[in-house]
Amino acid sequence: MTQLENLSGAPAPERVPLKGMRKMIAAKMLESLQTTAQLTHHAECRLDALKARRAELKAAGSAVSVQDLVLLKVIETLKAHPGLNATLADEVIERHAAVHLGLAIPLPGDLLVAPALFNAEQLDGEGLCLARKTLVDKAQAGKLSVKELTGATFTVSNLGLSRVHHFTPILNPPQVAILGVGGIQRRLQLGPSGELMEVEWMGLSLTFDHRAVNGSPAAEFLDDLCRRIEEHAA
Repeated sequence: MTQLENLSGAPAPERVPLKGMRKMIAAKMLESLQTTAQLTHHAECRLDALKARRAELKAAGSAVSVQDLVLLKVIETLKAHPGLNATLADEVIERHAAVHLGLAIPLPGDLLVAPALFNAEQLDGEGLCLARKTLVDKAQAGKLSVKELTGATFTVSNLGLSRVHHFTPILNPPQVAILGVGGIQRRLQLGPSGELMEVEWMGLSLTFDHRAVNGSPAAEFLDDLCRRIEEHAA
C-alpha cells in the first residue's frame, strides 16, 4: 500500500502478477510494436448481398455463418493480393501460395491465441465452417499444436459482435498484415427511388507492416475486399 492510499483511506488495489500465457502475450505484443513499422487503414462495406446469401444458406439448412462468408472473401482477396499473404523475416519477404489463415480466438482469463487454419483456400463454405469450429474447440481445450500456433500467414481478428466499428489490431510477426473485423452499424439512407432504407455497414481495419507493404497496395486490398463482400455471390 502506498503512502497516498494510507492517507486517503482508499483500499489497496488488487495486484495481478503478469505471468504464464498473459506474460507471454504481453512480451509478444510489445515486441511486435517495437520491431515492425505498423500502420492501419480503415474502411467499411455494405452487408446487403452477404446477408442475403446467408439467408439463402440458412433456408437450405446450412450452418455457414456471416463470419464464414466474410472469411471466404478474405481468402479470395488474399489470393488476388499475395503481397498481404506474406511473412517478413531475416530481411526476406516470403509471399505464400497457400493461405494459412490465423483466427484470433479469445480464451478464459482474458487470454488470446491466433492459430492457423491451414490451406484455407482449398475450403468451401461448409468446409471452412467445420474447420473453424474445430479450431475453436481445440483452442478452448488447450490442444493446439505449436505448428498451429505459429504457422499462420495472415490473421483475422473479429470484434463483429461488439459496438467497436474500427480498431487497430497488432501484427503477429513475421506476418505482414492482420485484418480487424468490426461491429455492424445500421444507418438510414436514400434508396434508388428516393425512399428511406436501413443499410448495415461493417467496419474493416487492416494493420500492415510498412517495411513490406506500402499504403497503396494495402488500400487496394481493402477496396477489393469491400467490393467482393458487397457483390457477394458464392
